[in-house]
Amino acid sequence: MKIIVDLKNESAERWLPSLQAALPDHEIVWWDREASNESVLDGADAALVWHPDPALLSGLADAKALFSMGAGVDHIVGQPDLPPDVPIVRFVDPDLTDRMSEWIVLQCLMHLRQQRRYDALQDDQRWRPLRQPIASEIRVGILGLGTLGQDAAQKLRPLGFELAGWSRSAKTIAGIDTYAGDEEQSTFLGVTEILVSLLPFTPETAGFVDRSVIDRLAKCEVLGGPVYINAGRGGTQVESDIVAALEDGRLSGVSLDVFETEPLPASSPLWRISNAIITPHVAAWSSHEAVSKYVARQVGRHERGEPFENVIDLSVGY
Repeated sequence: MKIIVDLKNESAERWLPSLQAALPDHEIVWWDREASNESVLDGADAALVWHPDPALLSGLADAKALFSMGAGVDHIVGQPDLPPDVPIVRFVDPDLTDRMSEWIVLQCLMHLRQQRRYDALQDDQRWRPLRQPIASEIRVGILGLGTLGQDAAQKLRPLGFELAGWSRSAKTIAGIDTYAGDEEQSTFLGVTEILVSLLPFTPETAGFVDRSVIDRLAKCEVLGGPVYINAGRGGTQVESDIVAALEDGRLSGVSLDVFETEPLPASSPLWRISNAIITPHVAAWSSHEAVSKYVARQVGRHERGEPFENVIDLSVGY
């Protein structure tokens, strides 16, 4: 199999050794956006991509699969040159899932134990004990109960957090109070004190977390107000509403790994708000070794006549 690799802002030196090690019997070709690539596309069977070049997509009409470097596929879906009949395979792997859950647990604990306030006190060399709530006093509500959302809940549960979750369709998950659909959305938000968003980006979720969602969250006097955490997709939030809610005290804090525009512009007020924790889209860092082994596993399935795993449904966008 000939596999083209086009990973925006990544380097061939970092990725090709692990891909070649995982797929020694296959041809791995790096896509150079600055060069003429017509000959590269000859005989291409698949592509591993992140924010792919439209010129690459237009030449893959006969490919067996498009592999996404990450769990998200909004960087592929909707592109005008996307071949309509080529399966798009998401990256779903314990390596990525564990990294995401680690970040979410860290952020929940940072807000629970008021670490940013202690950071400010340390900067001022002030010794001032603050009330330390316990996890069982707080309910974490998770937007999106797919693989990532369910794993995050499983890792939060041993710490004692009360757990709720909302999804587009109804789900029953042990240990989580589950809610579904528009009719149960307000009830879910009303019992949620730390809101964790793991929503994919689709036309239905664009700008989902806005002021109306924030205002329906539980008051959460224990933390001085509710907290919002997003490690899903930046397009699912309205950052001007988040800033306003932080400034007027409706939100006591946020942790954001994803943004409407990335990199986050220097002009964004979020950089300068003390109770906003900012990380540069690294919550679920895609390990090149893990991605390479995943692609190799999917290629192996195809060669054995088995279906690819984690193929997205284009009708819903994930």
